[in-house]
Amino acid sequence: MIPQPPFDQAVVARHGWAQAVATVLVALGAMGVVAALGLWAAGASDLPDNAFPRVVAATVVTAVGGTIKLSGSAGGLADTKAGLTVIPLSVSLTGALVLGAGFLRPLRHRAVAAGRELAGWAARIAVLWLVALLALAYAARQTFKLSLGDDTLSDLGDLFGVSPEVGFTTDVPQTLLFGLLWMAGVLLLALLVSARAPLPGRLMPFQESVRPAAHAMVVLLLAYVVLGTLIALVVAVTRGHARETLAVILLGMPNLVWLTLTIGLGATWNGRVEGPFGLPMPHLLDEVLRSKDTATLNLRTLAEHDGRVWWLVVVDAVLLLAVAFLMAARSPARVRAWQHAVHMAVALALTVLMICLVGRISAQYGLSVLGIGDLGGGLGGKLFLEPELWAAVGLGALWGLVTGFLGALLARPVRRKGEIKPADA
Repeated sequence: MIPQPPFDQAVVARHGWAQAVATVLVALGAMGVVAALGLWAAGASDLPDNAFPRVVAATVVTAVGGTIKLSGSAGGLADTKAGLTVIPLSVSLTGALVLGAGFLRPLRHRAVAAGRELAGWAARIAVLWLVALLALAYAARQTFKLSLGDDTLSDLGDLFGVSPEVGFTTDVPQTLLFGLLWMAGVLLLALLVSARAPLPGRLMPFQESVRPAAHAMVVLLLAYVVLGTLIALVVAVTRGHARETLAVILLGMPNLVWLTLTIGLGATWNGRVEGPFGLPMPHLLDEVLRSKDTATLNLRTLAEHDGRVWWLVVVDAVLLLAVAFLMAARSPARVRAWQHAVHMAVALALTVLMICLVGRISAQYGLSVLGIGDLGGGLGGKLFLEPELWAAVGLGALWGLVTGFLGALLARPVRRKGEIKPADA
């Protein structure tokens, strides 16, 4: 009889280095495909100097929390300024789903896993993830030459030999640090969300309170993305602009729909758009952001332009009740309604906090030659979008309390784990 390997060795064989390589490559490959298609739809494939692959690499880097630094130069007689902070959340979401699924796949069909085993499996992925990020960070570098146009600045540029350039490069240490934190967050969330993923024995008592709430929040976020994508496709079919719509879907759909989720809760965002910049959002939001030096974006200000925005409150209420019901139905029967309310409040507050942190946008560029031109004015542009953070988190907690309690009441007729019916006695 052939001796069987010890249990730990058999487990390691199912998620060794080969599986880690496959997990990292598939996740980054999926992100690269989504980023490339989105950038192609946005017209980035026409960039000069074969820059498209480098722009794709930069997009993937920013999607995992990496830092891209913009730079500009125009000689000693000119000055330039540029900056960019934005996360393409469609690319981030794709990577998170694929990486999380790859991490959980070898662990399925098991109830318990040792902490050492999970740490070893995550460490293999982390090592390869850092190597891949390092390669992407050095690939995401490019410089472009800019035209001054057919005006006075162009004549001055020819006279004084001013040749403006703008480019981007990667902050490698920050990219590795934040990319590693992003990966760790994805793996941790995958363990929290999946009801079938094994946990160390010491953490088993916490799964009944954490997993249903975490699962409900992921369902909520994905439901908004699906709903927004369906609406965008309908608009593309009925009104045209198919390529622009595809770019929004593949690069920034979560940026848009998760923003509207917080606005429906009553949150306020402050922002400004000027110059040629634009945001991946409906014309209504863009119009409000261009109306003042600093515009306020909430239900009241949007309703002044279009009363239909009040439907955002209805959509939020329906979806939050649905996921609260789902959370309660997946929880043990002994969990009381007020406990569901607290779990939902904490989960939704953390979700809103995450949206506010990753949904911020800021960009700026400008050019000045011999003092002609304003670095932030007519020869440039800027945009920013920032939330009133703690007010939004507080509103999320309040909505979570109410919908969590109501969802628990709605789930009472549903048979749940640990419940004994008289007919079964």
